[in-house]
Amino acid sequence: MRHAVFPGGARMRPRLVYAVAESCGQIDVKTATAAAVSIELLHCASLVHDDLPCFDDAAIRRGRPSVHRAFGEAVAVLAGDGLIVLAFEVLAKGEIDCVRLPQLLSVMAQGVGAARGIIAGQAWESEPSPNLRAYHRAKTGALFEAATCAGAIAGGGDPEVWREVGGLLGEAYQIADDLLDALGGSEQAGKPVGQDMEHGRPNAARELGIRGAFRRFEELLTRLVDAVPDCPGRTRMRHELLAQCTRLLPDAQRGSSLLSGAGMLDTPVALGELLARPA
Repeated sequence: MRHAVFPGGARMRPRLVYAVAESCGQIDVKTATAAAVSIELLHCASLVHDDLPCFDDAAIRRGRPSVHRAFGEAVAVLAGDGLIVLAFEVLAKGEIDCVRLPQLLSVMAQGVGAARGIIAGQAWESEPSPNLRAYHRAKTGALFEAATCAGAIAGGGDPEVWREVGGLLGEAYQIADDLLDALGGSEQAGKPVGQDMEHGRPNAARELGIRGAFRRFEELLTRLVDAVPDCPGRTRMRHELLAQCTRLLPDAQRGSSLLSGAGMLDTPVALGELLARPA
């Protein structure tokens, strides 16, 4: 379990929890922290299971051996299960008030559930001809939705008005990941590339073409910045979302994005700046 969580990757989802909570203007730090940790544990669990031989059979994750390659398939299954349970235990022990806790439990369960969460996404991936958008929204968007909703709960906002922000960000992330799988290198990805083609999985670059996938990515970003609801930190939040999306693209594609020249917003502010400031 520790191998799956540390040293970790970009921690985008927990950072998103904090960013939304602060944008809403009334952040409860203990609630935000418990939600951020829970989200990351669920994400790490999904990576452990995604790498298993029955799915991707990936040898590398975050630049080192995947859990099943390091410890065996049986231990990897149990480690992923253990991380899911631990995620909900963190919420139970997180000193969260009796109003927010049931909301957070529901949001997290939806994000990983079989109806529209990660489990649904993994099931779509196992189908011969899945709907690309439904696959993206479940496989990747669902946990981003959980992150934005959890952040809103921790910040005293309405989680439902933030749900679309998470869904759009998740879709954009998955398309960028598809482009990286098609165009990037293993060093940048931190995992094997070309896996979608090898396993016959849905991939935006393959279904829409490279240019079509890139246009779809930019369309999602336009919708994303418009979807950020009115809140005290709206302008900063829009900048941060674009800054994060910039780093998702394959290195060779970043210069041609609307992020670099369309002037939709001023120079993006790094999300790390927000998180480095005292709460």
